[in-house]
Amino acid sequence: MEDQLVNILYVDDEVHNLNAFKASFRRSFNVFTAESAKEAMPILAEHAIQIIITDQRMPQMSGVEFLESILEAYPDPIRILLTGYADIAAVIDAINKGQVYLYITKPWQETELKLYIEKAFEVFQLRKENKELTKKLLIVNEQLEFMLRQKLIS
Repeated sequence: MEDQLVNILYVDDEVHNLNAFKASFRRSFNVFTAESAKEAMPILAEHAIQIIITDQRMPQMSGVEFLESILEAYPDPIRILLTGYADIAAVIDAINKGQVYLYITKPWQETELKLYIEKAFEVFQLRKENKELTKKLLIVNEQLEFMLRQKLIS
C-alpha cells in the first residue's frame, strides 16, 4: 500500500470534520476535501480519485444524491457513506442508488477508518485488475475466433 498513494475525496459540509480527516490521514493517503457536492466536482474532474467518502446529511445535496449523481461519469471510485445518524432509509438508498461499499457512523475511530480505507482500496485494485483481465480475455477470444474462421475458410 505504501508504494502507491491512494487518492481520497472527502465531502462534508462541516469544516472541522474535513480538517480532522485531513489531519488524521494526510500522511497515509492523498486527501482532497470539499464542503459540498458542487465543490467536489472539479476535484473529481482533475484527479484520479479511488475512494470517495461523503457525509450523508448536507444542505444542498445528500451524500447518497451526490454519489448517485456522479455514478455515470465516475463509476470506478469506491464509495463510503459517513453519517452521524443511523437512518435505515439512507442506508438502503446508499446501497441501491449510490452503490456504496461501506456505511460508517460518526464519530469515526481513526484506526478503524484507516483499515476500512485500505480494504476499500484493495477492492478498487481488484475491480481494476478484473476489468483489465476481462478486456485481455475478450481480445484473445476475438483472435481465436478469427483464426478458427480462417481455418474453416481454407
